[in-house]
Formats: sequence, C-alpha cells, structure tokens
Amino acid sequence: MVVRLWILVVLIIGCCACTNSPSSTASPTSETSRNPLLVAAASDLIPAFEELGALFTAQTGVAVVFNFGSTGQLAQQIEQGAPVDVFAAANVSFINTLQSAGLVLEDSIMTYAFGRLTLWTRSDSPVQITTLEDLIQLDIQRIAIANPEHAPYGIAAREALQSAGVWEAVQPQLIFGENIAQTLQYAETGNVDVALVALSLSIAAGESGRWVLIPDTLHNPLQQTLAVIKGTQHEAAARQFALFVNSDAGRAVMQRFGFILPDEKPME
Repeated sequence: MVVRLWILVVLIIGCCACTNSPSSTASPTSETSRNPLLVAAASDLIPAFEELGALFTAQTGVAVVFNFGSTGQLAQQIEQGAPVDVFAAANVSFINTLQSAGLVLEDSIMTYAFGRLTLWTRSDSPVQITTLEDLIQLDIQRIAIANPEHAPYGIAAREALQSAGVWEAVQPQLIFGENIAQTLQYAETGNVDVALVALSLSIAAGESGRWVLIPDTLHNPLQQTLAVIKGTQHEAAARQFALFVNSDAGRAVMQRFGFILPDEKPME
C-alpha cells in the first residue's frame, strides 16, 4: 500500500525550511524546488497521479510529494491542519465539506474525472464472477470493499450491493480495506476471494487479475474533484498542478487508467 506518512512530509518541509526560506516574490518553480508541492490524493489515483507527477515535474521543475489514502481520512487530516497544497478527492462531497469550513480556495474547485467500480479476482482464482448477484450464488467466502465510513469507493460499493439486492446476504463475508488500494491488496494476496475496487487500480494490476465493470447505474456517481487548500504557501504552483490534471497531457493519462473525463460518456 502506497501511503506517505505525514510525519515524513513534515520532516521534509522542516529540513527545506532550515536551509531555504521562500520569499513572497519567489516564482512557483524556485519556491517549490526548495519545498515540494504536497498533494493529498485518493488511493484510486496512485497509478495515474504517480505518472502525472513525474510529467508535471519534468515540464515545470516543480517537485511533487503525494500522500495517498482514503478520501475521508485525508479530508480529516486537512481539517486538523495537515500541510497540504492540493487535495484530489474521490468524491465531491468531501471537497464540499472542506469548502463549507472555509479550507479550500473556492475558485480552484474542479471535477477532473468520474471513477468506476469493478469486480476483481486473481487470474489464478477458480472463481468466475460476472455480476454482483454471483457473490451469493457462488462459493465465495470473503469479499473486500473499502470502508464505507470514509472511502468513496466503499460507499459506492455498498450502494451497488444494496441496489443489486445482495447487501444483507454478503455482510458476513465482507472485509473492509482502509482505502481502495488496500482493498485490492487483500484480493491480490489471496486474503479474499473477490474485491470491489476502482477501475484504475484494476487496469494498473494488469494480468495479475480479471475484472468486470459494475454498472454505474447501481451507485451514485464517483465525481472526483480537487481543490487548492486555502493558506498554501505554494498557491501558484498548486493551481498549476490542478490545471495540469485537466490539461491534454493529464487527461490522456487519466483516460489510460479508465477514468471518465467530465465531458465524456461513461463506458458500458
């Protein structure tokens, strides 16, 4: 599971601040060459944003440090004062909450993608699953979903299972991941038989697994939204990164990992 602990981020900032104190007139590139841009991002973004971050740095010279995790937990860290410049959430509701608390720059809020859910099994698994109803028709012992208490993909998974009429039946088999990346890890390691995970992570997993799309009509849209955090010391660079996600280069990466762009029709 790829998670950067905030204590490490604070240490990075502290070390940089000891040797270089940015001036108010510093350019985005010179400023963030001393103190990297800190981006808190939902775990479904790991493969796409790691690639985007490298591209952004190559084009701008601005270093980017990511903290990937559950959207709800990241939002809580921001509310508690975590040193974040940009927050890329897996659902707009968490951005709205931070907006109501006055913690984001309102004119920076933008939807950058819509996410999709899949049913994922290991390639060597004997389980052949194609629908949510198969979860109660086949010999499946353990099912992983992200924790719906704080993970948007977990909320969507619960909604889909409820819409399919199998939520009550599968509850005894459910294993909750702290975020959607950990949820996939449970299935990859064989600790569960099947997982409901983000399409982006299913694509990134390659031939290690088999997956089928869950109809997005079974759950509320995963409207993935980002915002620049109010009070950031790197506002110019933060806005630059936010725009880069929705640039042609950024959109190409997001599409490759299965994200539906705001102006696109969902895949079937």
